[in-house]
Amino acid sequence: MNQSVLKALKLLDLFSEEKTEITLKEASEMTKMPKPTVYRLLSTLEQAQFLMKTKESEHDSRYSLGLKLMELGHLVSDQLELRKIALPYMEALAQEINEVVHLVIVHQQKATYIEKVESTRALRLFTRVGKSSPLYIGSGPKLLLAYMDEDEQQQILEEADLLKLSDHDPIDESELMEELLEIKEKGYAFSLGEQDLETTGISYPIYDFRGNVIAALAISGLSSHFEGENLLLIKHHAEDTAASISAQLGYKTCVSNTRE
Repeated sequence: MNQSVLKALKLLDLFSEEKTEITLKEASEMTKMPKPTVYRLLSTLEQAQFLMKTKESEHDSRYSLGLKLMELGHLVSDQLELRKIALPYMEALAQEINEVVHLVIVHQQKATYIEKVESTRALRLFTRVGKSSPLYIGSGPKLLLAYMDEDEQQQILEEADLLKLSDHDPIDESELMEELLEIKEKGYAFSLGEQDLETTGISYPIYDFRGNVIAALAISGLSSHFEGENLLLIKHHAEDTAASISAQLGYKTCVSNTRE
């Protein structure tokens, strides 16, 4: 375990609602670390924007929490709020269709699963909250990639290996681009056996109040369940659920034309 990182985190932990600023001297005394060590760590945290220097004198310096922590705090808050709002709708959907329901977001240029509701079926998909996967495999990840800014989308594709999970064969980029355009046209994504063999996934976008796609509502199960009338039923309930979550987030919905 990296001791320098632990020491830096210990310094950040000194701040509280009652103590929003701290001096070099106080930090050294409270942590029982030598002043030179504390100064080096505080300077590194300042450079990374986790702290900012509010005052400096000949004998001491004063620090407060930086903008980077505010930025990260907003990200955590947004994710927690999204999960809190989405979970009751996801549970109702899972009960209605009896398939696995996921909530997927983009994090560090990957698709990350931040919530999951299981079905009562014997099948258990290899997914868990916190799992990350490439943005070009599976209905949820590909939907998020499809709605991404074109420059960011292109950067991800240029840096990716573009290999299938099943057999590691290369993915044709031109075909993938056509599929991403089709996803935006239809308003949902569909995948067959991309993450787990003999399984199907279907995903719908979740919008925030600005009209940005911030998550995918992804439904997964055995491919034999995603056929005929049952597929239409799954699509109907999934689309309505995604729209309801979006509405709770402040998105002004319009009449959908994605149903078939």
